[in-house]
Amino acid sequence: MQVNVTTKGVEVPSRLKALVEKKLSKLQRVLPNIEMVDVTCSRERQWRVLEITITANGLLIRGEERAEDFPSALDRLSDKLERRVKKSRSRMIQRYRESPSLREAWEELAEEEEDDLEAGPAVVRSKRFTIKPMSPEEAAEEMELLGHDFYVFRNAETEQVNVLYRRKDGNYGLIEPEY
Repeated sequence: MQVNVTTKGVEVPSRLKALVEKKLSKLQRVLPNIEMVDVTCSRERQWRVLEITITANGLLIRGEERAEDFPSALDRLSDKLERRVKKSRSRMIQRYRESPSLREAWEELAEEEEDDLEAGPAVVRSKRFTIKPMSPEEAAEEMELLGHDFYVFRNAETEQVNVLYRRKDGNYGLIEPEY
């Protein structure tokens, strides 16, 4: 484990690096492959700010703590980082337990792709809503408020269902059915 201590405008106790290594040795029980630890010490008003970034097997864990002195900030921050690592690790274990084996997942994916190629496009979402009578201008305002590219409404003048859509040139188009 490589520990890099960086300071920003403050004097750091010489024993801080040894304290960091001692505190993070407990963390190595939970996260055994810690490659690098970056410690940044700075000051904000009366507070001493300690930031620690841990790199382990591509996993990046970061924490920040403020206190009146660096050792107390380190105590609280090491507890916080340990909780984060345990939580992350339990999530990964849970995901691993719930997921099917890799071979089964690949087989399912291959079957789904074959089915998708044979079936073609499919309706993947259906939505129901009430259509209220309004003018095309009101429909344009509603469409802008929603941020959609089209809007289905009942035309108040003709009492028929119309579709208002945004054209590529920025203007609007209106689709009126003929029966």
